[in-house]
Amino acid sequence: MDLDLTALPNDVDTLHKMISDLVEVRDTERSEAQAEIDSLRHLIKTLQRSQFGRRSERLDNDQLQLGLEDLDADIARAVSGLPETQNKTAEPQQDTSGCLSLPDHLEREDERLDIEGRSCPGCGGIIHEIGESISEMLDYVPARLRVIRICRPKYGCRSCGTIHQAPAPERPITKGLASPGLLAQVLVSKYCDHTPLYRQSEIFARHGVTLNRSTLANWVGGAAWWLEPLRDRLATHVFASTKLFADDTTLPVLDPGRGRTRTGRLWVYARDDRPWGGSDPPAAVYFYTPDRKAERPVTHLKTFNGVLQVDGYQGFERLTTDGNIVLAACWAHARRKFYDVHQATQSPIAAEVLRRIGELYATEKDIRGQAAEARQRVRDTRSRPLVDDLRTWLDAQLTRVPARSSLAKAIRYTLTRWPALCRFLDDGRIELDTNTVERAIRPITLGRKNHLFAGSQGGAERWAIITSLITTAKLNHVEPYTYLKEVINRLSKGHPMSQIDNLLPWNWKTQDSEN
Repeated sequence: MDLDLTALPNDVDTLHKMISDLVEVRDTERSEAQAEIDSLRHLIKTLQRSQFGRRSERLDNDQLQLGLEDLDADIARAVSGLPETQNKTAEPQQDTSGCLSLPDHLEREDERLDIEGRSCPGCGGIIHEIGESISEMLDYVPARLRVIRICRPKYGCRSCGTIHQAPAPERPITKGLASPGLLAQVLVSKYCDHTPLYRQSEIFARHGVTLNRSTLANWVGGAAWWLEPLRDRLATHVFASTKLFADDTTLPVLDPGRGRTRTGRLWVYARDDRPWGGSDPPAAVYFYTPDRKAERPVTHLKTFNGVLQVDGYQGFERLTTDGNIVLAACWAHARRKFYDVHQATQSPIAAEVLRRIGELYATEKDIRGQAAEARQRVRDTRSRPLVDDLRTWLDAQLTRVPARSSLAKAIRYTLTRWPALCRFLDDGRIELDTNTVERAIRPITLGRKNHLFAGSQGGAERWAIITSLITTAKLNHVEPYTYLKEVINRLSKGHPMSQIDNLLPWNWKTQDSEN
C-alpha cells in the first residue's frame, strides 16, 4: 500500500485512518516475510544436520552445497521484500551476513553523489561541507580477451642492402596464439576451478572467439611440457623432508581399445611443517600410475628417509623393509571405524572410544604451532596416559563382543596398527592424522566429478603435473593464475634450468613481493 503524497485528504481523521491502515499492511508484510526467512533458515539447519546422520540418509556434499546456495538466495529475496524503514539519505547499511570485508589491494573507483544547490532548503542560508559518508559495493568487471600485436620495425641499409630487425619473441606454444596469461587461465579453470575444456570453449565462444576443445587441449599439453621440470624440482623438495604424508585416490582413465575407462591412481605426497613450527615451505606433489601396486610408492619414495604418515593401505608396509622409512598411522581413520559402528548401532563401547579419541584431539588443539620438542613433552604428560588406558580398555572389550561383529572389526583394525598409531607420542613432528594429505586429495575428487575421467594416460600425467603446482601455490598463499602466468612467461623466454628453484611457489612469492 503506497500513499500518493500529491493527493492527501485534508481531513485529519481520514489521514489517521490511512496511516493506521498503512502501518497494519506493512506489519503484516514484515511478519510474513520474517516467517518465510525463519522457515528457510530452519531448513538450512536441518540439511546441515543431515550430514551427520546415517550414511544412507546423507546428501552428497556437492549436492548439499548447491541446495544451500538456492536456499540462501531465497532468504536474500525474502529479506529484499521487507518494507524499508530507514531514511534514504542515511548511510546505507553494509552487508555483514557473510562477514565480508573488501581487501585493500582492490582497485577503488569513486562515484560522487551530491545535492543540488548550496543553499539550505529550510532557511535559505548558505551551506558548507562538514564531512562525507562513504560506503562501498563490490563490483565485477567481466573477463575480456584482447589481441597483443607485436610490431617489429624493419630497417634497411642503403650501403650494403642488409635488413635489420629485432628477433621474434619465443612463444609458449610453437606457432600458437595463446599468451602466457591465456594459458594460465585455461590451466587454472581446468585444474583449479574444475571446468572441462569443452565448457571453456563455450565460454570463449560467448566472447566471440572460436577456440575448439582440441586447440585448448594442445595448449594444455604444451604448457605441461614447460611445467614438468618444475614439478620434478618440487618433488625433490618434498622428498628431502624427514616427515611426509602419503595417500592415493582413484582416477578413471579412458581406454579406447576397450571402449570404456580403467581405474588409475593419483598418489599424493605432502609435507607441512607448520603445525610444529617448522620453517620449510609446505608442498604437495602428485604422480599418476595405472594401478595400485605396492611398488609404486616404493619407486616414488626411493630417496626418502624418515617418517611417513599414511592411512591403512597395506602396500605401504613394503616401504619399511630396509629400515629407512617408519610408518605412522592415522587416528582419524581408526576413529571413523568406531563412528560408523556408533551411527549404525548406537554402541556405548564405540561412543566411549570416540570420547577418548576426542580427548587426544583436544590436546592437539592446545599444542598446534608449538615446537616439536614442546609438543612431545605435552603429549608425554597428557596423551600417553590416555593412549595406554585406551589400549588396556580395548583389549578387554575385544573379549566381550562377538568376534564377527563390526565393533570387533573396528577394535582389531585399531590394535593391529597400534605401534604406528602411538608413534606421535615420541615425535612432536608427527600429526594425529593424515588430514594434511586428505585436503590435497579433495581437489582431485572435485575435478573427477566434473571431468568424469582423464582422456589418456598422458592426460592423467598432466593432471598430476599441473595440480602439483596449483596445490603447492595455494598452500603457500600464492594466487595460482598470477603464478602460472609468470612462470610460463619466464620459462618460454629462456629462464635458466640451473635457476629453476627460483620459480618454486615460495621463492617466486618472495621475489614478487620484493618487486
